[in-house]
Amino acid sequence: MRIAMVTPYPPSQGSLNEYAFHFIRFLRQKPEVSEIFILSDRLPDAATYPADTVAQPGLAPLHIVPCWRFGALDNALRIARTARALAPDMVLFNIQFASFGSSKPAAALGLLAPAMVRAAGLPAIVLLHNIMETVDLKSAGFGANPLVERLIRAFGAITTRVLLSADLLAVTIPRYVEILEHKYGATNVLLAPHGAFDEAPPPSFEPPPGPLQIMTFGKFGTYKKIEPLVAAFRLLLETRHDLELVIAGTDSPNAPGYLEGVRLANADLAGIRFTGYVAEEDVPRIFQDAGVVVFPYTSTTGSSGVLHQAGNYGRAVVLPRMGDLAELIAEEGYTGEFFEPDNPQSLAEALARLLDDPAQRRAMGTQNYLAACGLPMAEVVEWYILHAQNVLKIRNARRVARSRELVKR
Repeated sequence: MRIAMVTPYPPSQGSLNEYAFHFIRFLRQKPEVSEIFILSDRLPDAATYPADTVAQPGLAPLHIVPCWRFGALDNALRIARTARALAPDMVLFNIQFASFGSSKPAAALGLLAPAMVRAAGLPAIVLLHNIMETVDLKSAGFGANPLVERLIRAFGAITTRVLLSADLLAVTIPRYVEILEHKYGATNVLLAPHGAFDEAPPPSFEPPPGPLQIMTFGKFGTYKKIEPLVAAFRLLLETRHDLELVIAGTDSPNAPGYLEGVRLANADLAGIRFTGYVAEEDVPRIFQDAGVVVFPYTSTTGSSGVLHQAGNYGRAVVLPRMGDLAELIAEEGYTGEFFEPDNPQSLAEALARLLDDPAQRRAMGTQNYLAACGLPMAEVVEWYILHAQNVLKIRNARRVARSRELVKR
């Protein structure tokens, strides 16, 4: 198969870029795949993507085709035109509701792309990492007032029906399948495991010598809030002095300047470090240096890639007991210390329980590592290939049936 994948891809800092990086890494290894095109977003300024990666022994050739721009209103049209020109056998979408823009019009119009690709005669499979019914719009940077929130949810329902026009729509949480089947009567929704990014040997479950690092990783400013974590860190420093707080990542596209504001507001605080954007090759070190990984979320918008990474590197985690994260923990075998969302005291207490108990940290890290190893990305990619092949068989069978019907007439 010749496969096109619509997704941000490093060095793009767009949402889900890292998931795409690892997905493509394993997709290239599959003998069923002869060529891969990444339909990516255009990079800012003078930044460029790597040159085309030619075929290597055991790897499909990879071509990066920047054809859309975050925030533009015509992204769906650009993606459909590019896909039609490339004429792949299958188009995969690695997206969530805000993949194509931070403004409501750009985000909604971009999500028309799968339907437009199908209208161009190409099969489409969508991996949708969140659904509107479970997103806290206020925390995620939308819905400034109740009327606006109702309007967004109404348009979200319309957009969801459009996305369901794809040949298949895959989601990563069982409850999402239930909602889409019950509310929309969908019959083409499948539960797709998230998968672990790496197939690595057992890591060291002990952090390196020196101050114990409390680390958080992601794109911050909407539903990922740093202020409660910083406040909890201040509480911990009242009785401990061998700690470091590492904020790894960047602003959310919906909250430009957020991290700089937090940094300036806490200029008096020793032991806090902001890494900025973390390049893919530096991700292992960020996790391996951490003693504990924290999820300072006020709401969730789907399965967490960071949780799978923390497990992959054998790290204990501290999470809010809420929604999708709690469900993911139960479904996939992870474990962690829990705290009440947006509550610094509760977060400090959860952190203290792990900081004071190295044996518990190791036990949690071990369990999370085993959970992450339970379903490697290589097997997830195989799952998509099988479904893509099935979609192509069904489409070919329908084409043959139509041809026979025309001959009969």
